[in-house]
Amino acid sequence: MINDVNTPIAFLHNKRYLLLLSIAFAIYWLAWAIHPKYFTNWLVENTLLLALVVFLAVTRRRFPLSNLSYSLIAIFLALHTIGAHYSYSEVPYNEWFKALFGRPLHGGRNMYDRLVHFSFGLFMAYPIREMFLRVARVRGFWGYYLPLDVTMSFSMLYELIEWAYAACAGGDAGAAFLGTQGDEWDAQKDMAVATLGGLISMCTVALVNWKCDRNFGDEFRESLSLADGDRPLGEVRLAEIRGRTHGK
Repeated sequence: MINDVNTPIAFLHNKRYLLLLSIAFAIYWLAWAIHPKYFTNWLVENTLLLALVVFLAVTRRRFPLSNLSYSLIAIFLALHTIGAHYSYSEVPYNEWFKALFGRPLHGGRNMYDRLVHFSFGLFMAYPIREMFLRVARVRGFWGYYLPLDVTMSFSMLYELIEWAYAACAGGDAGAAFLGTQGDEWDAQKDMAVATLGGLISMCTVALVNWKCDRNFGDEFRESLSLADGDRPLGEVRLAEIRGRTHGK
């Protein structure tokens, strides 16, 4: 499921696709950058987006991702861009739904933030998995668990960033950025739906690999067994280091 970008033809294909995707997203982002509802919050939200885009740009030549990963990242950022424009708790998706179908999607709480948190897990777990497979060379069980674990960690980190900014900004700006809408368990629910999205993503990838890769079961079992000659760490490793030090 990962493009072979080591060959010149594949790399050229990847480069052309990424260029077109980047242009399309830049036009999309510029359209949503016009007259955001809360300019200060828009800047903060897009600081996070810019950090991710810069990271992808800096690492592109040394570590090009697959077209699939770049596409999933772009979809998530597209959803995030809408939330940044309006503020997550005020995205008028009910009005859009009513204009199209003659009735609102639902009443009550604005659920757009839940959608984006879910989408973070659903769309970002796969690019994270690709990094683990290609950089850390993980395999089997760890190729599915570790991306989910990191997805959960980033979801928690974002909630901490929200809390820190809201505490510093205070007032309406802090409340708009936090977007709890009166729910004291908002942060926990956001992390839960992000975890659910990541779990669905990794289960889907595992199912595809199980269906298509005849070595899936063997690799999964081997990833949960110790390598030959492997020894415990902790005090065992410390004793080895001390023994080498004293032996000099």
